[in-house]
Amino acid sequence: MTGVPTTQYVERPNARTLPRRELSEPAPVRWLLTGVALLFIGVFLAVPLLAVFAHALEKGWAGYRAAFEDDATWSAIRLTLLTAAIAVPLNLVFGVAAAWALAKFKFVGRNLLIALIDLPFSVSPVIAGLIYVLVFGMQGWLGPWLMERDCKIIFAVPGIVLATIFVTFPFVARELIPLMQQQGKDEEETAVSLGASGWQTLWRVTLPNVKWGLLYGVILCNARAMGEFGAVSVVSGHIRGQTNTLPLHIEILYNEYQTVAAFAAASLLTLLALVTLVIKVIVERWLQAGGPGHD
Repeated sequence: MTGVPTTQYVERPNARTLPRRELSEPAPVRWLLTGVALLFIGVFLAVPLLAVFAHALEKGWAGYRAAFEDDATWSAIRLTLLTAAIAVPLNLVFGVAAAWALAKFKFVGRNLLIALIDLPFSVSPVIAGLIYVLVFGMQGWLGPWLMERDCKIIFAVPGIVLATIFVTFPFVARELIPLMQQQGKDEEETAVSLGASGWQTLWRVTLPNVKWGLLYGVILCNARAMGEFGAVSVVSGHIRGQTNTLPLHIEILYNEYQTVAAFAAASLLTLLALVTLVIKVIVERWLQAGGPGHD
């Protein structure tokens, strides 16, 4: 029949017959990128870490041990551990509560809560310390009221703990929020429909599902708590043997030209950081594998 267009079928090549293309970069590019990364790691990480331990052992093991015979050093170590021991559990409770509320519920002020959680990431730690001085200092808003009751916050341990809590409280919440959002609410709703209470749902359903992310957030929170300098420096008063954490004590020793003692204390803080890093890497691998035993 003339005048009627005919449909032409063009056979397309099968995708399986196409040659496979390499998804990775050429070998020279890979070697170049790897070399640049290793160079940066060596210059900005490995060399400084080695320098810390080299200066700490400059006078041998005897000099290294002598650096820890000072009572002020042990006071700084105890205060650092005490501060972390208080700040991390409190941030753990806050992080779980905030993440559960933000991931599972819709409520008025939700965006404001998210902004407040992110606030320590955008505010300088020094400014955070000044805020506490403004509120709790002798000339602050609550200063006279606290003085009448012989309650000391600034230039004392409570101020150090408060400043540390402020700069570290986003870590647990920020690890849990996306994880809980990804998991949804189906399991919790099922548990409630079967008669479980809110606490039973939290302990037996929610927390087991996010336990490795929770551990990861706690590790990051603890690392920041032990190494915090700016906010703690403002509220501590630098009272030797009383309100100096380990980072502040290191600064004082270095300013007094006690370099071996300063680097010895710094090596201890570095070891704590390295241990934290190793635990962090292990937890990351567990998370990528779905947890130990893929549970």
